[in-house]
Amino acid sequence: MTTTSDSSSPDSSSPSDLLDCDATDQAAAIRSGQISPSELMAAALGRLDERNPALNAVIHHRSARATAEAAAALDPSMPFAGVPMVVKDLGLGIAGEPHHMGTRALKRHGFTAPTDSYSYSKLRAAGFIVIGRTNTPEFGTTITTEPLSYGPSRNPWNTNHSTGGSSGGSAAAVSAGIVAVGHANDGGGSIRIPASECGLVGLKPTRGRVSHGPLVGESWFGATIDGAVTRSVRDAAAVLWAMQGPMPGDPYGTPTPLRPYTDEVGADPGRLKIGLFSEPQSGFAVDLACVEAVSNAGALLESLGHHVERSAPNALTEVEFGDHFLTGMMANVAADVAYLESIVGHPFGEDDLEPENLFYAMVGKTLTATAYVEALSWMHGYQRRMASWWTPTPEGGNGFDLLVTPTIGMAPPPIGWIGDPSAEPGHRVRSVMQYTAQFNVTGQPAISLPLHVNADGLPIGVQIVAAFGREDLLIRVASQLEAAAPWPHLAPA
Repeated sequence: MTTTSDSSSPDSSSPSDLLDCDATDQAAAIRSGQISPSELMAAALGRLDERNPALNAVIHHRSARATAEAAAALDPSMPFAGVPMVVKDLGLGIAGEPHHMGTRALKRHGFTAPTDSYSYSKLRAAGFIVIGRTNTPEFGTTITTEPLSYGPSRNPWNTNHSTGGSSGGSAAAVSAGIVAVGHANDGGGSIRIPASECGLVGLKPTRGRVSHGPLVGESWFGATIDGAVTRSVRDAAAVLWAMQGPMPGDPYGTPTPLRPYTDEVGADPGRLKIGLFSEPQSGFAVDLACVEAVSNAGALLESLGHHVERSAPNALTEVEFGDHFLTGMMANVAADVAYLESIVGHPFGEDDLEPENLFYAMVGKTLTATAYVEALSWMHGYQRRMASWWTPTPEGGNGFDLLVTPTIGMAPPPIGWIGDPSAEPGHRVRSVMQYTAQFNVTGQPAISLPLHVNADGLPIGVQIVAAFGREDLLIRVASQLEAAAPWPHLAPA
């Protein structure tokens, strides 16, 4: 049950076969008249009914609305007119529809989004039709999708294992062939980690590239950003192009792309200077398969003509990073909890929030404004120390173009492993996300590619990081790697 990525026209003989293609091929089939949006939607909803019970990926179904939207007249100029997708139940609102953010409190309250988010409006303008909202851990504060509110999402590669988080429901739906595109967002690795664990492409954009509006300016001190998990690099490029662009009042700006990201797919990246890094952070270990994945990616990049060497920013291993990141996150969780308490009309307790988030909120409320600003100032300095590795020196030396690391420190863990109450609090989370949150703080774009599989048949992602604003370079190199070493579109049957 696999198809490799290519840019040829689809020759699928049935709607079910077409679901195994990427979104670009699905859109082409609709434009050519090979299939109607209603036929493709019916096939996707059938897949949802068939496969979701084993995966628990989609928690709010939009079957009736999606069917009606597919039957309506669609503008053929839309790049993805009639293509089904899923959206994460965190950070992307659809007016009047459930938005529970992984919490029992909002689920019990029956909370619905008051307005469409800008990201949803842009995805609809591109022609996508949402078939459902996907499972997410509470507030997205952990890296496995196992909330008490809706139960665990399960990995299509092995249902005893995690999908990652916090966009694990979306990743499971895409990996299982229900849809080709899943909305995701990333505050510490939540696009890239599920992409790694479910064998997908996960592109985290540059800070500010995608607007959080209209209800939110920034989230987690500017660390979070919306994007998608996809099966192909060309889909990642096209979906980002549909979502990107500043909106009035956004607090951050980004360099304007010189051309559509879709034009970067297959474009020659030139000969690049690339650093490899797979050493464990202090106090942790890294699976041999993850180290091997980086080594193999380096060899492949070298065979493609790039200069590759063992190098990374010195700041990447600064042990203080985790504590400052946690300080900022806890302050933001406390603020989020206070806002949601005002919506439901009572303080949150043990029946409303999971223990970890209750703890974050409690500590966050005790933090002073001075402590928060001190953490933020430290992270601003950290950004500059990290960026220097990518920056040419005053003496004329070349900075590096790309950094290659493991996406995570291990293969997809078993369900329940991250949250095991007998484990040291926070240690297992940090052991997995050794390489991702740093680039949320710096705001740099990063992509996880499914370039490896371990001895147990579980996918292992490789992360590539570019300088601030250089999604174009990431897409060129990612498409070069995809052409050289194509990966399966779907999890094995």
